[in-house]
Amino acid sequence: MSEMLETTDATASDADLLAQTAIAVRAAGSALRDRFGEAVRYQTREELMRALAANDNTALDILRPRLMDLRPDAGWVEDELDGGALPPGEWWVVDPAEGNVIHLHALPEWAVTATLVRDNQPVLTAVHLPLTGETYTALSGAGAYLDGRPLHVSPTADLGLSIVATSQARPDEDEKVVRRVGSSITAMLFDALVVRTAVPATLHLTNVAAGRIDAFWQFAGARADLLPGALLVTEAGGQISDAEGRPWTPQSESLVAAAPGIHAQAVATLSR
Repeated sequence: MSEMLETTDATASDADLLAQTAIAVRAAGSALRDRFGEAVRYQTREELMRALAANDNTALDILRPRLMDLRPDAGWVEDELDGGALPPGEWWVVDPAEGNVIHLHALPEWAVTATLVRDNQPVLTAVHLPLTGETYTALSGAGAYLDGRPLHVSPTADLGLSIVATSQARPDEDEKVVRRVGSSITAMLFDALVVRTAVPATLHLTNVAAGRIDAFWQFAGARADLLPGALLVTEAGGQISDAEGRPWTPQSESLVAAAPGIHAQAVATLSR
């Protein structure tokens, strides 16, 4: 009985923490929305990096103090290109402007994300899309939600009738990975109904969780790209693995997230 009470108390505490995390990402998103408008012009990589940093810092000035106040002893990760395992304990994995380049180009597909990771397992996540006002949340073992409404992955069972999506490799990615991305898109063009390719990854994964698209895959993904969506998809009833069908972890070199009815078909296509 005492073990059950401890579990219930921990879940309640994490639920309260998720509610506060959602408030924080909405506040950061509002600040980024105020910066959104005309496309930002840049002529050099240095100018691009300064523009990206300005957006990141605008959101981080709001996110960091709020989230660290909630969990003062947690570590902090904000580099959206980092991958691999984290040290033991709790970590905030934050992407202050997921799809930052998209924001600079005055396109709408960008978000603010914050995920609490405990011993390399995502515990809770909040993803806010400032231009639509949507907030996706998930709590491990308690489901995934869009503005409080439960999310469920698609019931589809035929890859040939499915909409699937992928993102692109990271900037300066290894040539082998880039070529693998290209060949995987070609394979899916033969097997799926519609193939969408765009960044950022998180928005594709929210769509898988919401049942709008049926599968997403990516190679060499980063923690901040994939952890929020992996938790959302899992809690919405989806199935995740690496591209060979093995269990996915932050150390994996690929991710496949799909409705259970087509997960094996997607893995088979990507393994050709």
